[in-house]
This record gives sequence, C-alpha cells and structure tokens, in this order.
Amino acid sequence: MSLIVPEAGVVFQGELKMFERSSDSGRPLRCFFCPECGTRVYHQGSYGPVVNIRAGTLDDTSSLAPSMHIWLDSKEPWTLVPDGAVRHEKQPM
Repeated sequence: MSLIVPEAGVVFQGELKMFERSSDSGRPLRCFFCPECGTRVYHQGSYGPVVNIRAGTLDDTSSLAPSMHIWLDSKEPWTLVPDGAVRHEKQPM
C-alpha cells in the first residue's frame, strides 16, 4: 500500500539512500530506502510534485483504507478486490 501525497507537505527525518529504476511507463522512478535495514520508504516519479510513501513505514496506519487497486494484471489469484473498487490492470499514470 502506498500513499500519494504532495511532496511539499512531507518532511522525512534521518538519512535515506536512493536508487533509480525505470517505471512501467519507461519514465525514471527514484526509490528511497533506509540504509540500515533496506526498507523502501518512498518513491518519487517524474510525473509531478508528489511522492508515494510506503504505508507500512508510518507509525499509525489505523485510519488508512485503499482508494484504488493497481497492477491487477499481476496480482496473485488469492488476492481479493472488493466489488465496486477502483481497478487498474497496470500503472494508472
């Protein structure tokens, strides 16, 4: 689960390392991770001033709920997607 938020509204504490890879669209995607444990903290694409924060890195996730389901063309057969959910077979942006 990722949270798409405006880059200007986010402050990260501590050192992060970064690597860059190609996204499904072919555009570059910068991936930031903890240098101690390797956990990815957020991603930043070239498509706008937003960041995709990995929800599992937050202290409190109790108020989060999915608003869309993406990459469904590669989901595991046991993954359940609720009826009426916003669905994307591939990356929507």
